Amino acid sequence: MLRRMFFAVVATVLVSSNVEGADKVPVALDFEMKTLAGEPVKLSKYQGKVVLLVNVASECGLTPQYEQLQALHAKYADKGLAIVGVPANEFGSQEPGSNEEIATFCKQNYGVGFDMLSKVVVKGDGICPLYDYLTNKSPFPGPIGWNFEKFLIGRNGEVVARFKPRTRPDEPEVIAAIEAELAKK
Repeated sequence: MLRRMFFAVVATVLVSSNVEGADKVPVALDFEMKTLAGEPVKLSKYQGKVVLLVNVASECGLTPQYEQLQALHAKYADKGLAIVGVPANEFGSQEPGSNEEIATFCKQNYGVGFDMLSKVVVKGDGICPLYDYLTNKSPFPGPIGWNFEKFLIGRNGEVVARFKPRTRPDEPEVIAAIEAELAKK
């Protein structure tokens, strides 16, 4: 009897560990990047969260959106929203600083407490793999138009929305999309 129970438990463990898709990282989160401090970070750490990815810049007319992004972070982080800033310098050379300078600017000027990744290329030659996926293979293809373009990734790891740079993070359409994804468990 005890032996039969042992084999039943082992069989259950083996079957559940081989279930198709178990612990599979969604394509949109299957990338490794670096933090502003240069530490490697796997985007799979956001699995199960709602993620708002934003290519950011410190010297852009849209830079005040950091304030709205921080407000979203403060309001929704404990409900499962992760704001992720991705500095880029492709548009008007408006992110010329080093990663250290970007971190200092964001903290001092906007009190940024959400995750910020290392500066990358989001358009053209040398595009990073994450943005290559977002702009060429996601359900919302097309090149990044300017700084502060936003991609919303649902809890299931699917890209569910894309917002133009001038669409502020606190506009009703962005809030509605975020809240709809947060409501999904």
